[in-house]
Amino acid sequence: MMTMSPAQLALKNAFNSDRCAVGTWVMFSSAWNARIVASTGWDWIVVDCEHGNIGDSDMHDSVNAIASCGVSPIVRIRGNDPTLIKRALDCGSHGIMVPMVNTAAQARTAVAASRFPPLGERGQGSPFSGMAWGLTTPEYLVQANEGVLVIIQIETLEGVDNVEEICAVPGVDAIFIGPNDLALSMLGYAPAHYTEEPYLAAIEKVRQAGKVAGVKVGILAPDGVKGRAFRGRFDMVGCGGDVKAMQGWMQKAMRDVLSTEE
Repeated sequence: MMTMSPAQLALKNAFNSDRCAVGTWVMFSSAWNARIVASTGWDWIVVDCEHGNIGDSDMHDSVNAIASCGVSPIVRIRGNDPTLIKRALDCGSHGIMVPMVNTAAQARTAVAASRFPPLGERGQGSPFSGMAWGLTTPEYLVQANEGVLVIIQIETLEGVDNVEEICAVPGVDAIFIGPNDLALSMLGYAPAHYTEEPYLAAIEKVRQAGKVAGVKVGILAPDGVKGRAFRGRFDMVGCGGDVKAMQGWMQKAMRDVLSTEE
């Protein structure tokens, strides 16, 4: 059986080596944009089909551009829908990120849609998924059930309350804290200040649940400094994205141009 190279499974290999994997987000619908972001050295990149300006065709192109750079493309789907999961995996992504998962039953739905029979209910028919992994279709079918990552997002107080049961679902590879939605759910505003004790306790509860269950835990950091602090506590740290990077650079350039300082 042909095996996948380290470059083809960057996030999976980071998980297997117990190394914190650092990634970012793309929200623009451009393969070149995805390639530029991937060329900067991340382990994984989320192709954001939930909140980003990315449709089905652009998802295909972005996933392949990212994978060609040796980075793991992870598609965040719009919702926990098996048809969306099928499309995201058929284009060759290394995994899916499923938002707003609040119960173990919802997690089981995501896992079942991500696995070929007999482990799940994923349909086969795409010639692209194997190509994106550097495999023939028969080789891909043998390896996909083990290789594809299912990342469940915990973004509400209900999800936090049920996190132990969610982590116990076979096939859940990682849970990823959505800090802004969690803040909205718990505090009524976002972003959090990271001084709110109930909020910090909820994050720690999620982290500990994953640790006990042997499930990887990730979180989105508000900036690189916070991301560095998170690296010692989490298995997967996300930081920034293409929109924030472009806007931030433009704002700084504008300030510098208009500055009266010598």
